[in-house]
Amino acid sequence: MPLNTITNQTIALAGIAQAAALVQQLATTGSADSSALEASIASLFVSDEHGVENVYGGLSGLKLGLERLNDQMTGLKIANPEQARYAASLVFLENQVSKQPAMLKTIFSGIERAQTQSEHFGLMHENVLANLGDIYHTTVSTLQPRIMVNGEQEYLSRPDIVNKIRACLLAGIRSAILWQQCGGARWKFLLYRKKIQAELQILLQRL
Repeated sequence: MPLNTITNQTIALAGIAQAAALVQQLATTGSADSSALEASIASLFVSDEHGVENVYGGLSGLKLGLERLNDQMTGLKIANPEQARYAASLVFLENQVSKQPAMLKTIFSGIERAQTQSEHFGLMHENVLANLGDIYHTTVSTLQPRIMVNGEQEYLSRPDIVNKIRACLLAGIRSAILWQQCGGARWKFLLYRKKIQAELQILLQRL
């Protein structure tokens, strides 16, 4: 199956939406949907050679993202401006990252190290999340404009929560890269809105 399909583009967009939703959950409540969090973090270690769905461990791993993307695309008002801002920022920053081969190389080699770590300690181990958080902090967060995460200070001051948030932002960048690889583009998002909405309904029915 070719990568460049509306189905794959919609799945990758849901991956971005899921990362944005998880960042907001963590920043405002200190916790997040555990199955969605695991699927998004795991997506950093999975290639798309067996299909885009497989990157997230199947559609079930993207339930939160599909629902949030659907919320954002139905109705006249933006359902959650904060999540929409995070998602748009991730797409913008991915575009900058992709123009910097040295940074991309640093990110990919860091992710490879984190994957080895995860095989030893487990996917959600604090050392793995700290490593992923550090990759984001030393690469993507040096670009402008930085994503400013809003939330409760009691959570944003905790290193373990900060690491999870940064790991989710890195997963969002990974989904944004995937969206581009699948032929996604801002003008397509605007022009193919109805097609994406229709595809979302099909994907949600499969959950």
